[in-house]
Amino acid sequence: MARRRSRSTANPRGGALGWLIALLVLGSALALGGAYWTWMGPGPASQPVEVTIKEGATLGAAARTLEKAGVIRSARLFLRLAHFLGSRRPVRAGEYAVPAHMSARDVLALLQSGRTLQRFVTVPEGMPSILVYERLKAEPLLMGNVAVPPEGSVLPDSYSFEKGDTRQAVLERMQAAMRKTLAALWAKRSPATVVKTPREAIILASIVEKETALPQERRAVAAVYSNRLKAGMRLQADPTVIYPVTKGKPLGRRIRRSELEADNGYNTYVRAGLPEGPIANPGRASIAAVLNPASIGALYFVADGKGGHVFADTLEQHNANVREYYALRRARGEM
Repeated sequence: MARRRSRSTANPRGGALGWLIALLVLGSALALGGAYWTWMGPGPASQPVEVTIKEGATLGAAARTLEKAGVIRSARLFLRLAHFLGSRRPVRAGEYAVPAHMSARDVLALLQSGRTLQRFVTVPEGMPSILVYERLKAEPLLMGNVAVPPEGSVLPDSYSFEKGDTRQAVLERMQAAMRKTLAALWAKRSPATVVKTPREAIILASIVEKETALPQERRAVAAVYSNRLKAGMRLQADPTVIYPVTKGKPLGRRIRRSELEADNGYNTYVRAGLPEGPIANPGRASIAAVLNPASIGALYFVADGKGGHVFADTLEQHNANVREYYALRRARGEM
């Protein structure tokens, strides 16, 4: 019997289909890998970039801002990847500091977090209002005009702002913080306090603020001035002599006799009682000290030559402390 020749059962079309499927799988894998790299890999920005997302901006508007700033490569691709791979939370308005090479995924998370770039205007304790005004005017990223605030109306602190905020808005937050703080401290005042109104508390606290920079001394200094007010004595506080001359700025020289004798509403060497207004913007601690002074009988204090003060109950003790202070200065060659 003749043998039949064997024939191949392979299907050429099937082989082509297999190759096509393999190519499609490979292409899909490459596409997915590219998408993953675009979404998770380093961004194109070679250095930190600051971007501002406007109020009410959609994700699309934010993406166009990011592309223009060079933070992402393509706004259209960013939107597609954010739709499939990102969170659906909305982006939040504000100014953002984007680190160099931040991934698209992390950029989206940053804009959704609201962790905006924080800029600060700092008002130190005891800064007079004229210097608060000058500090606000000197900040180039703030907008608009502002007037010199009333003395004692600003709470010393650091206040955050964003580029484009108005100076007036920042000042109003400073003043709102003072009103809130003063109200809270006033509600907790001690019966021992000598001041009768919140305004008197600010006036006396501004003097305490100018007389000592040591936290541990504030209540003692407040006690000295409180005791003097109760006794009908003049406060004789040098900063009240300087304020009418400089509006709170440093005097830069010794006080003149004519200034010590000037009757201008502030000079506590000339008239008894509190001056007619604050001489600075006092901080929380000085206000609290005035509202709860130390339980001491001291009526005098003088510098100790070490950054603090020595307190005395009597004029005799005070004069001895003054002589000791002068002797120390002479030994140092300062007199």
